[in-house]
Amino acid sequence: MPSLHLLRLALALACGGLTTLPGRAADVQPTVITSESFDMSSTDTETISVFDGRVVVSGTGLRLTCDHLEVISARVGEKDDTIGTQDRFKSLVAVGNVHIIQGEREATCARAEVLPREDRITLTGNPTVTDHGNGTTATGDPLVLLRRERQVTGKNVKITAPPIRDLGFDPKTPPPTVTVPGLPALK
Repeated sequence: MPSLHLLRLALALACGGLTTLPGRAADVQPTVITSESFDMSSTDTETISVFDGRVVVSGTGLRLTCDHLEVISARVGEKDDTIGTQDRFKSLVAVGNVHIIQGEREATCARAEVLPREDRITLTGNPTVTDHGNGTTATGDPLVLLRRERQVTGKNVKITAPPIRDLGFDPKTPPPTVTVPGLPALK
């Protein structure tokens, strides 16, 4: 079993790509991951942490639940260490009943893949993303969020947004008269 320090580092790296909303002050909280089982292994270049069964990740402005979570981080330091020092979070893949709450945003899907080096999050398996702050919901499969480009792309997308105010004429005001040169005035 890895030392408590290495486990805390693994847990912190697991959530490194998911951040709080810009401009929102949040109380800094430690990242905590619970699951029914855990396995961590290392190669010379990376550390793989696998959490299975009722996985819950909570931290500053974030809560993620799923059935299976795999986190890959770069490994640095002594090659002879059983579990090496972890450096950068490379990827996070959450599978099965994925539910992510981050600030006023909420996402559900069958699979979420977070690639922080590409600033990309891909949601598949009937994903739904809701922004409770602006009242919008997006569905599609897949939904790809590109943070650096401030872009969301998808296929078979449906966006639900708050109602648009009536842009029509005031029913108490008579319609404008339309005139076309050479034709009688239209009302």
